[in-house]
Amino acid sequence: MTISPPLRFGIIGLGNMGAAHADSLLARKIPRAELAAVCDVEAERMNRFAGGQVKAFSTAEALIKSRTCNAVLIATAHYEHTTLGIAALAAGLHVMVEKPISVHKADAERLIAAYEARPDKDQVFAAMFNQRTDPKYVKLKQLIDTGELGEIRRISWIITDWFRSEAYYASGGWRATWKGEGGGVLINQCPHQLDLMQWLFGLPVRVRAHVALGKWHQIEVEDQVTAYLEYANGASGVFITTTGEAPGTNRLEVAAERGRVVIEEGKIRWTRNTVPMSEYSRTTSERFGRPDTWQVEIPTNGNGGQHVEILQNFTNAVLDGKPLIAPAGEGIRSVELGNAMLLSGLTDKTVDLPLDGKAYEKLLKKLIADSKAEKKTGKTVSSDDFSKSHTR
Repeated sequence: MTISPPLRFGIIGLGNMGAAHADSLLARKIPRAELAAVCDVEAERMNRFAGGQVKAFSTAEALIKSRTCNAVLIATAHYEHTTLGIAALAAGLHVMVEKPISVHKADAERLIAAYEARPDKDQVFAAMFNQRTDPKYVKLKQLIDTGELGEIRRISWIITDWFRSEAYYASGGWRATWKGEGGGVLINQCPHQLDLMQWLFGLPVRVRAHVALGKWHQIEVEDQVTAYLEYANGASGVFITTTGEAPGTNRLEVAAERGRVVIEEGKIRWTRNTVPMSEYSRTTSERFGRPDTWQVEIPTNGNGGQHVEILQNFTNAVLDGKPLIAPAGEGIRSVELGNAMLLSGLTDKTVDLPLDGKAYEKLLKKLIADSKAEKKTGKTVSSDDFSKSHTR
């Protein structure tokens, strides 16, 4: 379908992220795009944005069927990303979904199947993986894709600056439950890092993880994870995360033939080998020698365009056919990686990839059925609150 500017957005879910996206559209931060409709189960959230050319809808279904917009941004609770995404695609709308695209691989497969069966092949389907715009990760991907780093030997990402208090988890009965979110730190805090892991390095072939459920908080899902990853070329990886550590660390280290790259504290540092390590090992007569190195300064400027850049890219893709930074179909990979870590930890077994999505879905349903979580919250929350639009 051909659309004349502006692209009219409907936002479903006005929690933290949905409201931020609405503010960006209203502030005209995304040229050739405008906010046309909003939807949330809490009327007071909509009142802030509704009025004038912005229409308010009490249900997502009504917004999708209204023809008020030609694109929707889904920023609801996790499980609804799949069901609402399928409905919006079937209605012929362009769709952007917040992270993660689905809670588990089987649902992600259903969502992607709906896209493949879309009524209009020009429909655009994107994910809000805004960290792909960060210059540090963009530069690292360039170094990898061009072969400048050489073959990767080891990856280590310690991402533990997700500290969350008991008050955070008590702010909604849906939080940190199998029924409400489908997991903890991996499904809520880490989808961006899991996406970057697969975007930069591809998926591993095996995962072995140790997962702690409610180790640091009164919750039933994981709040600490240490995972070991094996890649097809023999490289290894470690991924460590938690919401129970302060001040925490965010350090990505990559060891490759051409040296070591570290991304930490907003900087990217490359200690570059003058000779690839394998070549040096084969050719040197030194028993205790190692390649000479030099420090390569890689300048980066800020954190990139982030959410606004992804929204602009989505708008340009719809109106001009530009390639997407974050196609939603790629979102299944981060979902699969997180699912594999949880499955390994919960079963105390090594998990081979590709993951059996149906088997993981079965396990998740059992966790939901067996759940006895009773949480103290700051307000009365109904048993089905997880299916509504909430602040993340």
